[in-house]
Amino acid sequence: MTYCVGILVQDGLVMIADTRTNAGVDNIATFRKLHLFEKPGERLITLATAGNLSASQSVLSLLSDGIENPETGEVETLFTVSSMFKAVQLVGRAIRRVYEMDGVEMEKRSMTFDVTMLLGGQIGHGQMRLYQIYAAGNAIEATIDTPFLQIGEPKYGKPILDRAIAHDTSLVEALKLGLISMDSTLKSNLGVGLPIDIVVAKRAALRAGVTYRIQEDEPYFRDLRERWSAALRAAHQAIPHPPYAEEAL
Repeated sequence: MTYCVGILVQDGLVMIADTRTNAGVDNIATFRKLHLFEKPGERLITLATAGNLSASQSVLSLLSDGIENPETGEVETLFTVSSMFKAVQLVGRAIRRVYEMDGVEMEKRSMTFDVTMLLGGQIGHGQMRLYQIYAAGNAIEATIDTPFLQIGEPKYGKPILDRAIAHDTSLVEALKLGLISMDSTLKSNLGVGLPIDIVVAKRAALRAGVTYRIQEDEPYFRDLRERWSAALRAAHQAIPHPPYAEEAL
């Protein structure tokens, strides 16, 4: 299982991903799921992956090697496409190409071709954008009204973001809320685990301002977890008891 979240606010972009790919008593594996494609001053693209690991790695290999554009005949990579929308189209073609190569054989063996990705960033003078790309290669885009997207295991972290994230949320606050969302998922799902990778970029900077990996012993994240748990306990204790149960119970 996986949890990745992308948050696009007016000041910039936050991308966060865990690294656990298998979970069990004696079967835990760690792989990077958040990838950075960057030419400072020209482009910043981040890609988070969820789903079947072999399919995701094949997609990444194709993106690194390049894929021929059927309209122009040119070989394109995430370092050469001219817009974020064309980057989404490139990733979609890569996903469909991997399905053509491996998808049928996977399905014959009762394996689901399960690949979803978050693609965020900015190229040149274009707008900073955030997309969620599905296994069919199609995509949806984050908007002012829906400024975050999630892949993998979204349900535990989503309520926090629904209540607190808005387009005008500050970038550092968006990072903090994203980490609280991740902590809530870690707490409730064994299939999501540390380390956690982070990329934060200001709008129009065309470079990553923060690239960071949170390990098990990271002091800030441990403090955040303890403070969030304490705040939840204090909040529910401060809410009055239901009046219809006060006397009966």
